[in-house]
Amino acid sequence: MSELPEHNPTQLPHLPKTAITPAGAAAPPAKFSHGVRKGNILQVAGQVGFLPEDGSGERRLSGPTLAEQTQTTFANVLAVLEAGGASWEDVLMIRVYLTDTAHFAEFNQIWNAYFAGLKEAPAARTTVYVGLPAGILVEIDALAVLG
Repeated sequence: MSELPEHNPTQLPHLPKTAITPAGAAAPPAKFSHGVRKGNILQVAGQVGFLPEDGSGERRLSGPTLAEQTQTTFANVLAVLEAGGASWEDVLMIRVYLTDTAHFAEFNQIWNAYFAGLKEAPAARTTVYVGLPAGILVEIDALAVLG
């Protein structure tokens, strides 16, 4: 096995890291970005079912049901992808966090309908996560490689 060369920033081009914020997105509750692009890699941060900013400064969920929140969450992930120059076809990995194991079957139905037209399905991981704020049923993040 060969040794990897030592990282030397003076010999390799420096790729800037760019924060991605789609138009109308509510401000994150802490210092992080909706997405970050570096070179041809775009990481979408965990998105939930918040509706676009309406000027009130309040973060509002799209509704109390898994279907409502999942559709809005997909739209929020897509908004970050598009703001970063990507589409669902560029996504290699999607991570889904559900708050209830009873939601797996319903989520899979929503997923299959939403991604029915995709040429190639991304890799995916779905897990149950109990750390989401009250009322939020799903969180989704994505990793895309452009070009």
